[in-house]
Amino acid sequence: MDNSKPASFKNVYVETFGCSSNYADGEFIAGCLQDSGYRIVDDPADADILIYNTCAVKAPTENRMISILKRVTPRKKLIVAGCLPLVNLDRLTKEVRFDGVIGPSPGSEIVGLVRRLERGERVILLGHNSKPSLSLPRLASSRVRRIIPISYGCVSACSFCAVRLARGKLRSYSVEEVEQQIKKALTEGVSEIWLTGQDVSCYGWDIGIDLVALLRRISNLEYRFFLRLGMMHPTHALRMLEGLIEVFKVEKVFKFLHLPVQSGDDEVIRLMNRGHTVEDFKKVLSSLRHEIPRLTLATDIICGFPNESEEAFERSMKLIEEVKPDVVNVSKFCPRPGTQAEKMQQLPSQEIKDRTRRMSELAKRVSYEKNSGWLGWRGEILVDEEGRDDSWVGRNFAYKPIVVRGERRLLGEYLNVEVTNTFPTYLEARVK
Repeated sequence: MDNSKPASFKNVYVETFGCSSNYADGEFIAGCLQDSGYRIVDDPADADILIYNTCAVKAPTENRMISILKRVTPRKKLIVAGCLPLVNLDRLTKEVRFDGVIGPSPGSEIVGLVRRLERGERVILLGHNSKPSLSLPRLASSRVRRIIPISYGCVSACSFCAVRLARGKLRSYSVEEVEQQIKKALTEGVSEIWLTGQDVSCYGWDIGIDLVALLRRISNLEYRFFLRLGMMHPTHALRMLEGLIEVFKVEKVFKFLHLPVQSGDDEVIRLMNRGHTVEDFKKVLSSLRHEIPRLTLATDIICGFPNESEEAFERSMKLIEEVKPDVVNVSKFCPRPGTQAEKMQQLPSQEIKDRTRRMSELAKRVSYEKNSGWLGWRGEILVDEEGRDDSWVGRNFAYKPIVVRGERRLLGEYLNVEVTNTFPTYLEARVK
């Protein structure tokens, strides 16, 4: 890191969008700049330099990013970081006035880029093979929750995914590096650890270890905390299923599984180049639910993928009715630049829109059904978010969001509650 002080005092505004990996990157960006003498401000109006750490996973997200970036006044220096520059640099260059761009997970490289901007340079630094040290300075956005990247990139080649084009091949941190950062966070009073990556289920393949070994090590730490696991690919989860069940049963691990199936039709899944089947997905889920009945399941569904017939879409609807996920992240298919799916025969936009609406309605109904089953539940939650109007959001052992009311500050507290009301996306409780 360039530790020389800036020639002139500069205020920097950093805003992050997208996945948890990106939010960890944003904390490192802010931390490295603050450590190098810059002042991180909360309001873009107070900043000399604006850094937008962008997401481009979907076309609507990209459109939103472009809209935000176009509104930046020319009087301020603008840096575009994250996935967008690697996913669609052509559009970014044509539509946005920027002073610098840099890819995802820049780590301390952001300091050198800002220095060059101060000297009047226009800088483009693109690459997706970086793996910044986890020990870099970071400006944590929460005193309760800490996001720890365990890897960057993935080993899959999904035909619709532009993120893999931006994030690159798998680069895993060692068990020791991850454990050291978790210990540091816990000594600072953090109570909730998120292990994140583009696909945590392939963690360690590049360094001769796997996720189960990492979790066994971490779960033995002598602290009181909860551990949330990031997204897993059904194929990779299946190959370590026995060990995965073992670690999910550990008290410290949230009973929360994010397992994207993307479609209920095997032919569509094949066209997506996902490498799994519907039965693979169901086997992982049923095996975990057999041991952990109140497991919270989040999955993803893409509606209107190229060549998806009405019958194939109905199989996706049937799958959601059958397995009843707690959360369904429904996406309207939009081709992304540079992907195989972009070259496939696209469905009519109205058909895609209609299927997305139908799936979203089903997902909302199923989520409400699942949440209704928690009415009257009594137990302990960890308050990890501040809500609105004297409300606080906590999580129970299954990572269910539970809203409680209280005028005093409850962030970071463990509370005994009783669920008194249920909604499609959260539960409401009273403190006992």
